Amino acid sequence: MQPGDRVRVDRGDVTNEGVLLPSTTRDHLVVKLDGGYNVGIDRAAADVELLESGARDIDEGADAGGDEASEITFDGDLPTISLISTGGTIASTVDYRTGAVTAQFDAEDVLRAVPDLAGRANYRGRVVANILSENMEPPIWRELAEAVREEIDAGADGVVVMHGTDTMQYSASALSFMLDSPVPIVFTGSQRSADRPSSDNVMNAVCAVEAAKADHAETLVCMHASPSDDACALHRGTRVRKNHTSRRDAFETVGAEPLGRIDYEIAAEAGADGDAADAAIEWARDPLPRGDDAGEGGAGEGGAGEDGADIATATDLDGDVELVKFTPGMDPAAWDYLDDKDGVVIEGTGLGHVHTDLIPRIEELVESGTVVAMTSQCLAGRVCDRVYDTGRDLLNAGVVEAGDTLPGTAKVKLMWALANRSDPAEAMGRDLAGELTEESRPWR
Repeated sequence: MQPGDRVRVDRGDVTNEGVLLPSTTRDHLVVKLDGGYNVGIDRAAADVELLESGARDIDEGADAGGDEASEITFDGDLPTISLISTGGTIASTVDYRTGAVTAQFDAEDVLRAVPDLAGRANYRGRVVANILSENMEPPIWRELAEAVREEIDAGADGVVVMHGTDTMQYSASALSFMLDSPVPIVFTGSQRSADRPSSDNVMNAVCAVEAAKADHAETLVCMHASPSDDACALHRGTRVRKNHTSRRDAFETVGAEPLGRIDYEIAAEAGADGDAADAAIEWARDPLPRGDDAGEGGAGEGGAGEDGADIATATDLDGDVELVKFTPGMDPAAWDYLDDKDGVVIEGTGLGHVHTDLIPRIEELVESGTVVAMTSQCLAGRVCDRVYDTGRDLLNAGVVEAGDTLPGTAKVKLMWALANRSDPAEAMGRDLAGELTEESRPWR
């Protein structure tokens, strides 16, 4: 028996039927019951009968760059979607030894746990990392970008990245700058693990695959649009932020409506029909088109990228960048650790301000060669340091305005710009991958 099989388990006077899931221990079976709940069963005390085989054939592929690659084959007429796993809640289950949720599944395990994905595409599965997203680091962004490039060069019609939600916005931003892709790159995850009846993993995974099949070339985050199972929002990777710790609709596009919305009922019925996948999406703004002229994002602009067959890449990052938040009463000496940094992004107040006592400290950083960019703690709206004396003093000190770029995105952008642009300070004031709007407008 394999995960995905339907089984009957007898334990004395208790009988359970359901789908066998991957287990994190050798001593327990994990069975998803028809009501949605999972049970952990001691193998030694269980009599198990196979009712229906649900496992799919998995062909192990060549190891690429040290990570695991495999392929699940369905119909040759279907589009090819690469599922890249980095871990996180969507790839988590309960460890029945400790009772804690842990990242264990690879991409194939997710397919077995979400049978609704069957028949929608040919899937290539690849594991880049198996971590909870608080452990995500810039070197893994580079590995992820290279894996995505290799999958697209190998013919993938779209890529779905399964990622933990806590740092998903940073990884989506990183790939937005690193890759100028001709096909969709869609990040998705879940706020609640597959072991819970309220899990959002099935709907998010289905909508992400349909979004990856659709006619666009955006780097998106695809997550619940509301607490209900009605639609997923499609957020541009550089404009999205996780704004709630636990709600299923935790993600928001800051300063505007999401780029698009995908109707789950239509997406669920789409299956192999590519036209139906596009019909499920309602775009609020025109997305970047598929094809060689997909966009003028970070990697593709100004010739900084390394041109492969189908995708421009620029994956170098300068890791010596810090994001600092100004707060009232902050001691200027607390900024001494910034002396040797190549870049600093400040979350200032309002239009982009800090206490006047910090301005000489900032001027010293700039004179030493550090690029200092200003963002706002307000998130919505944009930095403008020309209104008040403090702002003008900051500009005279050499601070670069980052417009309405989100602070987290600005950090990733500066890491990328320092490694890939001859004038990173100038790049921080320009839109490279949809992170900086031309002007801020009221939207609600």
